[in-house]
Amino acid sequence: MELEQATEVRRLAAALAARQTPDFEAWESLVLEAARRGGAGVLGTLLSQWQQHAPREVVLCPCGRRMRSRGRRGKRLLTTLGRVNFARSFYQCQPCAQGRFPDDERLDIVQTTYSPGVRRLMARAGSQSHFQQAAEDLRCYAGLTVEAREVERVAEEVGRQVEQGLAAEQKRILQAAHAPLPVHGEPVQGEPVPTSEAKFYISFDGTGVPMRKSELLGRRGKQADGSARTREAKLGCVFTQVGLDREGYPQRDPNSTT
Repeated sequence: MELEQATEVRRLAAALAARQTPDFEAWESLVLEAARRGGAGVLGTLLSQWQQHAPREVVLCPCGRRMRSRGRRGKRLLTTLGRVNFARSFYQCQPCAQGRFPDDERLDIVQTTYSPGVRRLMARAGSQSHFQQAAEDLRCYAGLTVEAREVERVAEEVGRQVEQGLAAEQKRILQAAHAPLPVHGEPVQGEPVPTSEAKFYISFDGTGVPMRKSELLGRRGKQADGSARTREAKLGCVFTQVGLDREGYPQRDPNSTT
């Protein structure tokens, strides 16, 4: 890559010397790639400095025993700035042989070579179009080269995490809804309110969800050729609003939406 950049710089310099019309897009691409490579170097240095100065903590195994360091293991991370080498300590429990990478846990990169920022971009791109198109969009817009199957895998994993979070939030709301009222009978956040003071709302809408071609066979859509890229999913929510603001608009109970 550095050789290619040097060749491109010489080509642009020759064009300037010959008073040719500058290739502005080529300048942009060259400077942007240089900025990313420089940023990746800074990011790698920051990771190294963080590891050197981070406080040493006792690492425990799930079984409760203290784990011992077994040296450093390297991994090559893809970040929004480019590839970054990252060597982190591997800890292992001798009795049960389980292993941990504490630095991976702190940085949210357990069992992945993609940074949180890259995974967010992959999940977002994968949710907007089919995965091959998402991979091409990432290469075009963010300079990230990833396989379509990797976009699919990361998007599905993020989707599972979102579902788990929503399920936990729903469970918390249901538990709060069945909690007893305070002694003085005054409602608090997350608890039922007297029906005389609350209004119950139901809202719904539909939105297009990108689908694979095999799931769109025979369906008409809004594209120029009449084909479809999405199928409609119905969304709904229920919530309460208690009281009015100074302008007379109802205020929604922030913990009531399901």
